[in-house]
Amino acid sequence: GTEFVNQTLRDYYEEVGISHETSVAHYPQQNGVVERRNRTLIEAARTMLIYAQALLFLWAEAVATACFTQNRSGKQPDLSYFYVFGALCYPTNDSENIGKLQPKADIGIFIGYTSTKKAFHIYNRRTRRIVEIIHVDFDELIAMASEQSSSGPALNDMIPGTISSGLMQKPSSSISYVPPSRNDWDLLF
Repeated sequence: GTEFVNQTLRDYYEEVGISHETSVAHYPQQNGVVERRNRTLIEAARTMLIYAQALLFLWAEAVATACFTQNRSGKQPDLSYFYVFGALCYPTNDSENIGKLQPKADIGIFIGYTSTKKAFHIYNRRTRRIVEIIHVDFDELIAMASEQSSSGPALNDMIPGTISSGLMQKPSSSISYVPPSRNDWDLLF
C-alpha cells in the first residue's frame, strides 16, 4: 500500500538517516520475506480447517488464529489459554434472558482468539454467529475423536482445482482423509 509513502514519513526518514526503498507494485517477488510468511499462514490455516473439518467461510478466522499462534512461537506462552481449532465448546449463555430450566450454555466451535483482549472467538451453532466471549468450557477430546458433520461438503472433501475454479468436490472413490499427527502440528507451530 501507499500508507508509508508520504511527506511526513520522508521527512522523518531523512531526519534519522533511513534509506526508504519501496518495491514495484504487483511484483511480490521483491518481498520474499512477506510472501513466505503469508504462505506459512495459509498452509497453517488450511491444515487447521481440514483437521477441524470446518466450513470454508471460517477461513479468515483460521488465518487469524494461525497468525496469533505463530506470533507467540519462540516465547514461553501460557498454554492454558491455547485450544484446538475447531474444538467443541460451550459458551455461557449469559446475554439472553433465560429461564430456570433453559440451558445455561450454547454449543459452539472454537475458531480463534481476540487480538486485543483475553477472550475467544466462538462460532455459536444455535445462532449461527461468531461471538467474542470469555466464559467458555472446552471439550477438545470430542473434536479430536469424532467426525463433525456439516450441511455442505467439508473442506476435506475438496481438492485443488484450476486457479479460476478454486476448490472442487473430489470423487467419492478417492483416498480417505487422515488427520494430521501431533508431529505435523509441532512442525507447523
